[in-house]
Amino acid sequence: MEAIASLLPFILMFVIFYFLLIRPQQKRQKQVKQMQADLQKGDKVITIGGMHGSVHAIDENTIVIDVHDGTKLTYDRSSVREVVSKNEQA
Repeated sequence: MEAIASLLPFILMFVIFYFLLIRPQQKRQKQVKQMQADLQKGDKVITIGGMHGSVHAIDENTIVIDVHDGTKLTYDRSSVREVVSKNEQA
């Protein structure tokens, strides 16, 4: 009984760390993967390097981003940080 009582603070600390640090990080990673999977041609995006542009073409693992002056750059799909605006296709 005394051994369990001495382990209780460590177990409690692990539970607190799980709910405050680990779980939110896993949730964020899941949202980012979903956003990257939902990319469509015409979406305006920002890469992890700060490049702004619109998606010109999409492959399984890569995307081609069209920047302001018509330059097309190829990136890994995982390099997209956020979608600024979705392409509304009717």
